[in-house]
Amino acid sequence: MRRVSILAAAAALVCCLAVPALAADKPLTFGLLLVGPYNDKGYSQAQYEGGKYVEEHLAGSKMLYLDKVNPSDRPGFTIPQLVDDLAAKGATLIVAGSDDMKDGIREAAEQHPDLTFIHISGDDVLTGKAPKNLGNVFSRMEYAKMMAGFSAAMTTKTGKIGFLGPLINDETRRLADAAYLGARHAWVNVRGKKAEDLSFKVNWIGFWFNIPGVTSDPGQVAGSFYDQGYDVIISGIDTPEALTVAGSRKKAGADVYALPYDYKEACQGAPDACLGVPYFNWGPPLLSIAKAVTAGTYKPAFDWLAPDFTALNDPDKSPVGFIAGQALSAEAKKALDQFVADLGSGKANLYAGPLEYQDGTVFVKAGQTATDKDIWFAPQLLRGMEGASASK
Repeated sequence: MRRVSILAAAAALVCCLAVPALAADKPLTFGLLLVGPYNDKGYSQAQYEGGKYVEEHLAGSKMLYLDKVNPSDRPGFTIPQLVDDLAAKGATLIVAGSDDMKDGIREAAEQHPDLTFIHISGDDVLTGKAPKNLGNVFSRMEYAKMMAGFSAAMTTKTGKIGFLGPLINDETRRLADAAYLGARHAWVNVRGKKAEDLSFKVNWIGFWFNIPGVTSDPGQVAGSFYDQGYDVIISGIDTPEALTVAGSRKKAGADVYALPYDYKEACQGAPDACLGVPYFNWGPPLLSIAKAVTAGTYKPAFDWLAPDFTALNDPDKSPVGFIAGQALSAEAKKALDQFVADLGSGKANLYAGPLEYQDGTVFVKAGQTATDKDIWFAPQLLRGMEGASASK
């Protein structure tokens, strides 16, 4: 969408003054908190490489990072303790990479009013909970998820698409919803089939990646999808198990596919089974923030960044990308290219009503279009999807 963001406009009402500039002889040192391993070939690696991009493009800048910032890998830790360590090492900008760090990073920001904090995926500025030195940034992955769903529906032979979900919250529901909308659009509008003949099921594992004894095993969940006749899986978790299982099944002769998530190079894990990957490109957004912090012009706000549909996979431009995999047929790729163009021009608006939630309540009325706020705070999966909308 190229309209002005309603969320950004609301956030501007609570935006604070610009943070002070760094001394001219003191290059930026920034800290990055990653929820998973820095080399997970997924969400955390995408952020880590975004930090490396800043180092490469902002003279003298230095990244300090801590990965595996989650209760399983760091039992007993607190976000403020980790921030204290980064601050003691000279970090003046702290970036927290996961939604589940929300409370901790807000507390740390309150304890360090002289530092600048960025929470990726949070919305404390929007809800008015953010201290004056804390901003939010996220990218509109919904559109790349639509592309993933579109590719899946153009490929499936059984009409059964599985979605491997992490934990359940507004973010994960709206991303699953977006994937379904993309799949339904391809199934109905391109392939000419009936919406009710498309099966789109979401199974949640309980966290962003596998924690033995805590989450469901994503490899087993993916295998179960394929055993039940689902021939394409869209991953919503941080790590590549869906594609790994698809690649293994493919080698054994099964006609199955997957779409991993988060990381640009993820298809390399099993290229013959990979239809494509929706991914975050954190370099440009983090560089923009780092430059503003260095200059003293950064104003904490809620920024929800749209893809550059004309330069979707340009590493210096779009904050969100989608790379078609080699397993995507030429026919499907051609249809996908047109779909991307239509999203960019506004010809295809998958958030136009009528749309309903699972329980039949209205998401978007006929003749209307969902607002950014409607999309961001997603209380349920959509009608036509199978799976839980809330944790039991």
